[in-house]
Amino acid sequence: MSKPKSLTEQSRILSERLKAIPEAVVRDVQSALIKGAEEVAGAMRALVPVDDGNLKASITVTAPGQTTPAYAEGGGKRTAGSNQALVTAGDEKVRHGHLQEFGTVKQEAQPFMLPGYRLAKPKALRRIQRAIGQAVRKAAEGDE
Repeated sequence: MSKPKSLTEQSRILSERLKAIPEAVVRDVQSALIKGAEEVAGAMRALVPVDDGNLKASITVTAPGQTTPAYAEGGGKRTAGSNQALVTAGDEKVRHGHLQEFGTVKQEAQPFMLPGYRLAKPKALRRIQRAIGQAVRKAAEGDE
């Protein structure tokens, strides 16, 4: 039987585990973030109006730490943070996603981005929340 740890030693161990939680959570949750983003992108692809298919093909998911395609929605390139997965529409050849989404003076809006996001968001959030809970429990138990 091992000697009981002092309160100071227990506190130090707890402190180390708590410091490890954010890093472990971010690392373990990234696959859930990407899967959720893929679901959002899939919903957008299902809703996008298809003329020649270029806009549909330009809907992409950018994983944590990667950079979005040039000319994607939002303008320019953007690097996703360690806790982000980005879904964008558009590339060098396709720059009209926002015109489809919001319309113009001559064309009625045909939204696909926001409705796709709204449809897929609840399931993606549940998956991410579940992954966070599992990662926190795993880190708290010291099973890194």
